[in-house]
Amino acid sequence: MAFTPPIPPSRPDGQGFLKSWLTARQNIFAALPQRLYRAWLAEARTPFFTSYLANQPELVRRVLIERPRDFPKSDLQARVLRDLLGASVFVTNGPLWERQRRIIDPAFEGGRPRKMFAPMLEAAEQMAARLTEGEVEVEFEASHAAADVIFRTLFSQPITEGAAERVFTAFRRYQLAAPMLSPADILRLPGWVPRLGLRRRRQRKAALQIRTLLTDLVTERARLIAEGTAPDDLATAIMTTPDPQDGKTFSAEEMVDQVGIFFLAGHETSASALAWALYLIACDPAVQERIHAEASQVFSGSPEFGDLRRLGFTRDVFREALRLYPPVPMMIREAAQAEDMRGKSITPGSPIILSPWHLGRHERLWQDPDIFDPDRWAREATRTSAREAYLPFSAGPRVCSGAGFAMQEGVLMLGLLASRFRFAPVEGRVPKPMMHLTVRAHDGIWLRVSRR
Repeated sequence: MAFTPPIPPSRPDGQGFLKSWLTARQNIFAALPQRLYRAWLAEARTPFFTSYLANQPELVRRVLIERPRDFPKSDLQARVLRDLLGASVFVTNGPLWERQRRIIDPAFEGGRPRKMFAPMLEAAEQMAARLTEGEVEVEFEASHAAADVIFRTLFSQPITEGAAERVFTAFRRYQLAAPMLSPADILRLPGWVPRLGLRRRRQRKAALQIRTLLTDLVTERARLIAEGTAPDDLATAIMTTPDPQDGKTFSAEEMVDQVGIFFLAGHETSASALAWALYLIACDPAVQERIHAEASQVFSGSPEFGDLRRLGFTRDVFREALRLYPPVPMMIREAAQAEDMRGKSITPGSPIILSPWHLGRHERLWQDPDIFDPDRWAREATRTSAREAYLPFSAGPRVCSGAGFAMQEGVLMLGLLASRFRFAPVEGRVPKPMMHLTVRAHDGIWLRVSRR
């Protein structure tokens, strides 16, 4: 029987701007109208500016692939993330962004994925060893495992129990304290105008905790590089790679900014995806047993990098989880010049929103979009949908450098856990998807875990 996982409520028709904005500060999903799941281009007018959500594949291609320089990242999103990410590659534009990508991208090329398999497997084995039977909050466990992967692949060291809890707590506080838009952003006040309030103070405190941890790691790695004793991992590769144009490497402060996005993109988003994937298979026992049968053949012995090819169905399950619950649900671009979109005149500076959340559930682009159906990825009809409406890692020049990293980690983690454990939903604890910086569940995702 087809399983329809939780969907957030939509905004009632006729709801005013103020009520919608107040709702959005708690859960943006609940402030969005149902029509966005079938619209090609939606216009949202506020007393201060007009934004547009583009779902039509032609418009998505224009913004992300054909003319990305005409649609730079919006400063609205950068303001929310600046305390944590500084001037990282995730929020910059133009020549600075191009320089950052020239230094970062080589670290994920060549034989690096093969080198990252062993530390990822070690982190997965550690997660399996930590899991206890009974009711478990898997968002925390997934966060611990994802942070461990980042520590092992980036800095060649496992994360400690205390550090894992501090990272999870700090990221959760940061997400809850970081609204997508502050009142000052709504009013389009300049960036130097102070953003006041309790949330802002909490956001800064949480960001400072995370950046202090990252600064200590980067400082120690710089010392090892200077001594010639640094391990061959992602951190060393990125910190020692010079820009081919100016010959300079990242400064220590620049590296902290980049490590910040690795933690957000490689830890926070990976944890979100794995937790939702575990929930989905918990609610569909038939799918879970198929993964178990497939993965048991791989993880019963000593798996190697090439064995990932044998986890085809597990990969499809993880892709389906990314479609239904994309960790980064919305991306905000900005029109650099006047544009015409489906007959609408877009003025320069207007926010253009691309929503992997709505694209992945769009009624005109997917068959039965709200149903959990991993087998859809084996059907020919899905090829077009995947090409036009599947954006968990963005697309075009700004596609996530770590997309392959994330898929490798997610498939490995999901397969190993399904080979060792049985997951079931906990009665009365249906997770409620919330949109903050990533898609998380209100009050977490609770599952009943039993060892096979």
